[in-house]
Amino acid sequence: MSDAVDAIVGQWATERPDLAAGLWPVEVLDRIQRMNRILDKHLKAFAAERDLEVGEVDILFTLRRSGPPYALTAGALIPAAMVTSGAITNRIDRMEAKGLVERVRDGQDRRTVRIRLTEQSLEITQSLIEDHLRRCTELLAPLDPTTCATLAQTLRTLLEDNGDTSTT
Repeated sequence: MSDAVDAIVGQWATERPDLAAGLWPVEVLDRIQRMNRILDKHLKAFAAERDLEVGEVDILFTLRRSGPPYALTAGALIPAAMVTSGAITNRIDRMEAKGLVERVRDGQDRRTVRIRLTEQSLEITQSLIEDHLRRCTELLAPLDPTTCATLAQTLRTLLEDNGDTSTT
């Protein structure tokens, strides 16, 4: 079965036969890029169905997986959210207005403010992660578990080799 990437590679091979042997990166990277668009569309729809933004879902998940008391500083959220400090502040402000997070002062150092899930958002996040995992499983349904594990390791290698060495 041919896809759009095959058509692109075929056009280049016809127009520039001298490049035909070197077109294999297009076959891989264009498909990753196209899958990223599908995933982005999926995540936006998933969040919108719940009156959330993708970045808000990301913060909810980050706080929930941090464990009790489900609170982190804004600075600790920045690497996970991959945004600037200004953007994280704006996101937290919006989430606080929705009642999803609250700012709490640290008991030992009052200068430190932690962003914590509210009781309401803790409940929301429980079902949210289950729904998210179900949808992710559906996206990967054509692949068997062994293929998924190989793909995950291959993508990890590519990310590390290209400078994505973050652990959050």
